[in-house]
Amino acid sequence: MASQNLTATLLLFTTFLFISRPISAVHSPPLLNATTNDLTFIRTSCNATIYPDLCFNSLASYASAVQSSPARLTKLAIGVTISKAKSTAVLLSKFSRSATKVKDCASYLKDALDEMRDSLRTLRNISRGVGIGAAPSSVEMFRFKMSDFDVQTYMSAALTYEDTCTDEYEEMDEAGGTKTAVYDRVNNLKRLTSNALALVNSYANNGAP
Repeated sequence: MASQNLTATLLLFTTFLFISRPISAVHSPPLLNATTNDLTFIRTSCNATIYPDLCFNSLASYASAVQSSPARLTKLAIGVTISKAKSTAVLLSKFSRSATKVKDCASYLKDALDEMRDSLRTLRNISRGVGIGAAPSSVEMFRFKMSDFDVQTYMSAALTYEDTCTDEYEEMDEAGGTKTAVYDRVNNLKRLTSNALALVNSYANNGAP
């Protein structure tokens, strides 16, 4: 009995740490077992995105921490995208020494990363003001903060910067592994950003954290 209580306590403590720390800092999924309902919530939410399979695969490992919270899911999606943007930026920095277009793309990606961070920061501020799990005092005010008050605007701008990167990179004369590697990585990042934006939009339209 004591062993079971200790195990339950450790699981609850681990879940608390995952939810309370910045999601953008998460690099590996929590070692907790997700329920069918948790996974179903992720799958259903991802159906609102353009790339539902990628959405589910990138977020399902965190289902036990997200549970059925749109607020947690939205912050997680942005955080996962930020992590991907960081790793992509590292790759581009290695290639930028030998190709001007890669350097330009890296600059656009840095701008995109800044927009994502601003989006996540604003979303956290909204959550703190509204309260996770509680209905906002005004649905209209909540939607205003999610849209005109930057969350959707920042994520949309991030996707625009990524589009600009790939659009200009398509015109690059250089062929071979470098161009393919950079183009593929940024395109994958664009899909994650698109999914995160779709979840932001869905959360904003719901009007409830």
